[in-house]
Amino acid sequence: MTPKKPFNKVEGLLSTRRKIEKEIEKIQNNCIHPTKTIKQVQERLDTSTLVTRWVCDSCSQIIGIPNNNEMQNYLKQ
Repeated sequence: MTPKKPFNKVEGLLSTRRKIEKEIEKIQNNCIHPTKTIKQVQERLDTSTLVTRWVCDSCSQIIGIPNNNEMQNYLKQ
């Protein structure tokens, strides 16, 4: 049996993106988040709005919201 070819290039790219997103999700779910850093990240994928969050250095998953003291220290840098 031959593998099914994508209907068009966009379908192929979307399929590849879904596979990559599943792989990222698996890595992030298995990560123990050993170290974290405060970073500016997109609020959502469909917006350019940035928010400040704790992000795992190993898997890049958002793992929390900094408190006021942490935000002040971050902003001083």
